Amino acid sequence: MALDAETFDALINGVRRFVAERLRPLEDQVEAADAVPDEVIEDMKSMGLFGLSIAEEFGGLGLTMWEECRVAIEMGRTTPAFRSAFGTNVGIGSQGLVIAGSAEQKATWLPRIASGEVITSFALTEPDVGSDSGSVQTRAVRDGDAYRLSGTKRFITNADRAQLFTVMARTGEDVGSKGVSAFLVPRDLPGLSVGEPERKMGQKGAKVADVIFDDVVVPAANRLGAEGEGFKIAMRVLDRGRLHISAVCVGVAERLIADCVGYASERRQFGKPIADHQLIQAMLADSKTESLAARALVLDTATAKDRGEDVVLESAAAKLFATEMVGRVADRAVQIFGGAGYIADYGIERLYRDVRLFRLYEGTSQIQQLIIARETLKRGG
Repeated sequence: MALDAETFDALINGVRRFVAERLRPLEDQVEAADAVPDEVIEDMKSMGLFGLSIAEEFGGLGLTMWEECRVAIEMGRTTPAFRSAFGTNVGIGSQGLVIAGSAEQKATWLPRIASGEVITSFALTEPDVGSDSGSVQTRAVRDGDAYRLSGTKRFITNADRAQLFTVMARTGEDVGSKGVSAFLVPRDLPGLSVGEPERKMGQKGAKVADVIFDDVVVPAANRLGAEGEGFKIAMRVLDRGRLHISAVCVGVAERLIADCVGYASERRQFGKPIADHQLIQAMLADSKTESLAARALVLDTATAKDRGEDVVLESAAAKLFATEMVGRVADRAVQIFGGAGYIADYGIERLYRDVRLFRLYEGTSQIQQLIIARETLKRGG
């Protein structure tokens, strides 16, 4: 159920102020330390950001998809690491449980996920399995009332802090997606270990790492849904996650455009502000048009999802367009800032690096193209 207009406006205004007054001044610190300060995490918990998508009965805010996207747009106006700190709890780390969890599983985990007490991660990608996500090699072998889980997951967001992993593992002999099942795996089970965080091109402060399962005994009660339903659960989780990421991209683009307008209005060349030069104006116009188109597509798709419609195609289209769009906007921003855009002091080069990841995770642009084409053919146009 959607929040009443007054409550939602208060939430959006609160997040907007939090981003502008609390988070943006810390961007250089997060970049240098490769970490989000603990006190900021506590602030996010108190604001309810870890429970945006979790029902009120479990202590969350229970936002609709449209409302969640509006919050994600606001969070996109600062370093992506801040949003990533709670992003897995809102999206891929919790939604498998929301979609397919039993009443007991939900009661056990969702209140602690919503409060931020428990950080979650989504463990699908493997060293040899990325875009071909139906070919997971991690195995879960039934042993009485438990499964023995063995394998390695790679590039797992928030793995360094996660206390609960949603893990996709092969339980049957079926090849491809039909043999994949989903499991809730607590971090403290014997045999589970997390590797050192990877050094990355951008998004400093948001950590990714390997998660290794060495004959981890997972109770059968921790399986999500029936055996063989894991891939279907994962794809539903990613549909929602793709919309959320698309909304973040819109926010980043809007932040970049605002920074460009401010700089171009003050920076002078040939005796006048560069904003008066038509070729600068052309880059601003292209960026603004594309960001508006992405915003409209994201929010329209979110509204359709809230109505219960099938938005597999539209979510993929939003993810494809918004992530590619923000890459172009960031590139133009560097161009508008000129040499200053290549220097760390202005933050443009940092965002240029940060946004590159959006075209890769939760399905590359090429995977989105395949989904869009498949769904278009299925619908007959």
